Amino acid sequence: MAYTLCASLQCQDCGALFLDYRFTDEQMAALYHNYRDDEYNAQRIRFEPGYANVVPHYHQRAAYLDKVEAWLAARLPQSPAVLDWGGDTGINSPFRERHHLLHIHDISGVELVPGAERADLELIGQTRYDLVTCSQVLEHVSFPSAVVEQMLPALRADTLLYLEVPHESLMREHPGSLELAPLKRHWHEHVNFFSEASMRRLLERLGLVVEDVLLLPVDVGWTRGEVMGVLARLA
Repeated sequence: MAYTLCASLQCQDCGALFLDYRFTDEQMAALYHNYRDDEYNAQRIRFEPGYANVVPHYHQRAAYLDKVEAWLAARLPQSPAVLDWGGDTGINSPFRERHHLLHIHDISGVELVPGAERADLELIGQTRYDLVTCSQVLEHVSFPSAVVEQMLPALRADTLLYLEVPHESLMREHPGSLELAPLKRHWHEHVNFFSEASMRRLLERLGLVVEDVLLLPVDVGWTRGEVMGVLARLA
């Protein structure tokens, strides 16, 4: 396996861990075009043979989402209006089976699950959403704050924003440490590692207030770990 040369960096204010190599918009579009379709999978398996063990699980809804929905449900209508930012096909969208509407924005262009509609970004400010969600996305993107900022037009005073990222083992094993850069020598797919403090700081800078944080152990078939869900709203 070959890795692109890069340097690990850590913010000494909030603890976010990342690398100095940042994808351009064009590179991101190429990387996630038709994400996980047959051509994508074949090419990735060629360069990363172990990915063959992962592919079957991406066609199944993650079991831990039942717990996420239960955590969110008490704060939402019975059938919420949902915007899933970076929701891929919608297979893992919250409230996929009981929503008023489900809009999905994703750069991959893949076919959506029945009942989901592709979001029109020019109209999201005119749609009343109960929940805007972005799960397993911010760890992949070059500028997480800019991505969350794009969601802000969809938020009203009573709209909830749910952001979910992996709570990486390195962050869990060294809580609060600002000396993680020397420990992270190789980067693969996830280009940002978040602490709770870094997620809070990101949201606060955008004028959002954090209402609650969910730390949830997960087993998604090929790996075990933990996710961190952060619930916020406009200040």
